[in-house]
Amino acid sequence: MKKLVLIVAVAFVSLTALQAQQMKPLDLELPQPMFVGTPQNFDVPNLEKPKGGARPPFLAPAGTKNVSEGKPVTASDELPIIGEIDQITDGDKDAGYGSFVELGPDKQWAQVDLGASHTIYAVILWHYHQQARVYLDVVVQVSDDPNFASGVKTIFNNDHDNTSGFGVGKDMNYVETNEGKLIDAKGVKGRYVRAYSNGNTYNDLNHYVEIEVHGKP
Repeated sequence: MKKLVLIVAVAFVSLTALQAQQMKPLDLELPQPMFVGTPQNFDVPNLEKPKGGARPPFLAPAGTKNVSEGKPVTASDELPIIGEIDQITDGDKDAGYGSFVELGPDKQWAQVDLGASHTIYAVILWHYHQQARVYLDVVVQVSDDPNFASGVKTIFNNDHDNTSGFGVGKDMNYVETNEGKLIDAKGVKGRYVRAYSNGNTYNDLNHYVEIEVHGKP
């Protein structure tokens, strides 16, 4: 009898764990597409080919949600050329003027403080999608250290020649669209998410419309 009770208990725990890890598509709110002008012929190595359709749904454990909206943001450029840093997590993902932040030239970063360590399943970046551009040396890292001096985990790196000093990245360059760049964070844990870029194919400046982090506390 005790053995039967033990088997039932184990089965219940296993079922509960399975239900907790039930995978569901992320519920994403995308802005309207708004390309202006004709896309350039990008002379960029390792460039991702156009998908030719909408991005497939991204599956994450049930209960995963946007945990970054309204959270504090810091940046390497404390006085943006355009906009305010806190716009990066304000939920406004539109392409127009007034919806993006413009940071200075060369390597810059924006960092979101989630307030506590989270299990992160996806990070989505919208740099600028009013026209087709490729942002260069995009690196995304997660840490529990606000200074990113220890415990740093890199979840995306397309810096093919190590210009930014984080090692040679194997991820592909990509053209900005209204869908943003969805990065599979694979359940990495951390409180802070930092995104780097190093100019783009239109100019040397760096832009952010929104950074979304999807996870669980």
